[in-house]
This record gives sequence, structure tokens and C-alpha cells, in this order.
Amino acid sequence: MKKNTKISPVFPIIFLLVFSLFGCKTKSEKVKHSAVKNPIKPNVLFILVDDLGYADLSVMGSKYYETPNIDKIAKSGSVFTNGYAACTVCSPSRASLLTGQSPARHGITQFEGRNLSGQAWKTKKRYTKLLPPEFNEHLDPNTLTLAEAFKEEGYATFFAGKWHLGSKEQKSLPTDHGFDVNIGGFQSGSPSGGYFSPYKNPNLPNLPEEKGQNLSMKLAKETSNFITKNKDKHFLAYLSFYAVHGPIQTTKEKWAKYRNKAEKMGIHENGFEMERVLPARKYQDNPVYAGLIEQVDDAVGSVLKTLKDLGLDKNTIIVFTSDNGGVTSGDNFSTNQLSLRGGKGYQWEGGIRIPYFIDVPWIKQNGGNINVPVSGTDLFPTLLDLSGLSLKPENHKDGVSLKPLLEGEKIDERPLYWHYPHYGNQGGEPSSIIRKGKWKLIYYWEDLHSELYNLETDLKETNNVAENNPKIANQMKTQLLTWLKSMGTHYATEDPLWDKEARQKWLENQKTKRLPSLEKERKEMLSPDWQPNKDWWGSEVETK
Repeated sequence: MKKNTKISPVFPIIFLLVFSLFGCKTKSEKVKHSAVKNPIKPNVLFILVDDLGYADLSVMGSKYYETPNIDKIAKSGSVFTNGYAACTVCSPSRASLLTGQSPARHGITQFEGRNLSGQAWKTKKRYTKLLPPEFNEHLDPNTLTLAEAFKEEGYATFFAGKWHLGSKEQKSLPTDHGFDVNIGGFQSGSPSGGYFSPYKNPNLPNLPEEKGQNLSMKLAKETSNFITKNKDKHFLAYLSFYAVHGPIQTTKEKWAKYRNKAEKMGIHENGFEMERVLPARKYQDNPVYAGLIEQVDDAVGSVLKTLKDLGLDKNTIIVFTSDNGGVTSGDNFSTNQLSLRGGKGYQWEGGIRIPYFIDVPWIKQNGGNINVPVSGTDLFPTLLDLSGLSLKPENHKDGVSLKPLLEGEKIDERPLYWHYPHYGNQGGEPSSIIRKGKWKLIYYWEDLHSELYNLETDLKETNNVAENNPKIANQMKTQLLTWLKSMGTHYATEDPLWDKEARQKWLENQKTKRLPSLEKERKEMLSPDWQPNKDWWGSEVETK
């Protein structure tokens, strides 16, 4: 066994708001459970969609995106309306899903790839007040992963898709961390070569007959092949889509479908507004992004069909989630989270609250909502518990089993924590967060001020009530800083040569230059005669 090391809504969004206000509850709704017997060593299908936002599914309130297959998982299982990613960006969250540890503990506090710390950060020319700290650049080989825990129990383990937790040279690929098979996982965080075959991926072969096939369906088919080959064994299949990460692409057919839908819904004259740092998308009206989401849904549907055709749907646990919020700012400025402020990279709810579904066939909740705040770190112990395997609290130190909640019982109330001492490409600021009951406190490292929000009455996080509730704010700040100290984590440091005027000019350019450019791109994409770059239309006929 490996040891740890430590470093120094099934309803429309308006209805979801009512339910999510009760995040301080410690009990799920009472539901009727089926009498299906818990199978010995059930199978596990873990579906992870990259950058998928809380409101990016029709089951979570979107009127624009269409996701009937993913919706089935939510309606069949349980929706955690206060489900959170462990970080606002991908690599830290992905490490937390696999280890059950927070980024502050495992040390991967920023996404992998070309990130700089200290004085080297200044070559990015963001002119920020703080210099980001160093961070671990790949999974620690001595940290037990979810895959290794299941492999120890005789499970066949499989990984397909985005890895972004190390490279071959670092000896940190999926096969170095407990997965028997790796299809498409390497150090890249985006789909090299785009979303259509031929792919530029060293671990994803290009077959002549698959030319033009979309990447999401390719990964789904590989997952189905693995399931079919191991139908008589116990398996853990980890399907980690590259979608819906940028650069976003879809087929001409799906773009036209959603362009026409946007027109019928009414295209707004202006589609962006300034957030604190970058412009942010105001509406869900991006037809390329919508098509990309539907491609993921088609792919999920094909894997669900495989389970059903093989008679495995009754003894397979399905987890469906995302690694961070949807991209409202930065990257492709793709979406909007409706009731939530911000998106990927941001410290507000839009950056960390995500779709979080668990479907356990023998615990049928028939679409039940669970409003207790939970984290991606909880999935490791939850899957062990649901599979009848021994928990490993010395490993998944920051997660707890959610099995009691799924069964309609309680878990102890606890605070949730986040630590992101970096500047995000999407506008996020170096900050740490604590969520406790209805209260959420954000502590900013640039000037050490706090924002306090009552999520029961202000889910959009527009009213900072720290000054009106000094006792609560101070208590939560003290608890947060005490926790961070216990993690031995790293912090950003002030740049003694900070050029404040250069920073202000950079910020002004986002408003005067970048925002108008985004408005122009949006209008072009929504025009009937729009044509994308010649290097990515994909197949004219989508391969199913």
C-alpha cells in the first residue's frame, strides 16, 4: 500500500435555487429505496466532463443545451445540488478526484503546463501584484489513487481521455497510477489536433475508417470495448472527456441546429459584460459550444447503451461530474451559469459548483435531490463504500463517504475548503475559501480582505456581508487560516517591483479591446453564413 506525502438539479434552475438554499442541511430528502440487493463488487463507470458548468445541462436548468442521455443519469440516481469541484481549475481537481485529498494537501494547486512561479511569472506580462508559488507538477507516485485501490481488490481498471496529471517522462501517466489501460491520456490539457480524427495524441491511434469521427465518441467507443471485454469481471472504467475544453469545435449540422435555436430564443444585441478582471458571457447562446455538449451527450448515451445491452446496468455504479465550473471568461468564453456568478477559474460559485450525480441501481432515488454540500474529494471513499470495499481514511484524508446520504441518512456537518494561490487565465484571483452551512467566505491574498456571502439568500454572490457580520467573518477566516496552516501549503508572495500602472493598463485593455473583439466573434458565429477555420469543420457526416 502506498503512503502519503505532504508538502510545505433535476429541475429548472429557478426551482434548483430554492432547493440549493438549504446547503446547511445535513440530511437528504426522504425517498423510497428499491429492494435491489447490493451486488458483491459492483462495477464502476466514472464519467468526467472537462469544464462542464453547473448549468450546462438541460437537467440542471439550461433551456439551450440538450442532454437527454446525461439527464437520464440524474433522473435515475441522485443529484447533489451543492456538489463542488475541489478547485476552480482542472489539474488540482482531477488529482483530488483520484486521491481524495484537497489541492492544499497533495500540492497540485495549479493546472499543468507552462505555468510559471516566482519572478519567472512576470514573463506572462499580466503585471500582477503577487507572484504565484511553486506547485507539484504531477501526481506523487507514493499517493494511493482510486484506481490503485480498486486494482488491489481485483478490479480491471481503464482510463480514457484527458489526464493532465503528468507525462511519460515524469512517469506519471494513468498506467503509472493504477490503470491497466490508458487510451488518450497524456500531459496535454486540451485536445491536441482538435475534436475530429486524425488526432494528434500519442496514446490515441488514428484508424483510417475513423477519419472525421469526433473525439468524444471515439473515447466512448473505446470505453464500451473495454466494458465488453471485461463484462464477466469487476471493472472500474474512468471515462474522462477532453470536451468541453477549448478550442471548442462541433459539426456543421449541430452548429446549424443551435444557431437556429438561438435565433428562435432571441439573440441579444450584446453578449458580454465586464466581470472584475475579464469580460464574461451573459447568456447561453454559443452554438459551437452547444453542439460540443451534445456530442458528449451522444457519447455518454452510447456507453449507457452498452451497459444495458450487456445486462450490466443493474450492477454498475455511475458517477457523472465535472472538474470545475463552465468557462464564462477566458479560454473560449463559452457559456454562462445562469443563477451563479463567474465560471471556471473564479472564486465564486460558478467556478466551483458543478454537476454531481451518483446513480446506484440498488439505491434508487428516482431523481432525488441531496442538498448537503459535498466535494470531489468525497467520491474516492464513496465508491469504496458503495462497492463493499474497506475505506482508506489514511489516504483519502479530505473526503468522506456519501453512502449515508444516498440512503436517506445523515453525515456530520463539516466545512469545505479551497486554496488557489494563483492568477487564473479566466480571471480568478489568488484566494482561499471556506463554505460552512449557508455561509461562504472568500479570503483574498492580494490585500487580505474577505468577502462573506449568505448562499441561502444570495446565491449570485452580489452582496458582501462581511462588515455586517464581523463575528461570523472572523471566525470563518480563523478556521480557514488554521486549516491552511495544518496543510503546510504554499502561498503567493508580493512582487517588490510591482508596476501598478502597467496592471491598470492591462485591465483597461480587457474592457476597451478584448470585450469588443468578443462581441464581434459572437455575432459572426451566430450569423447564418458563418464559416469556421478551415482546419476544423470535422466530418460533414458525424460518425455515430
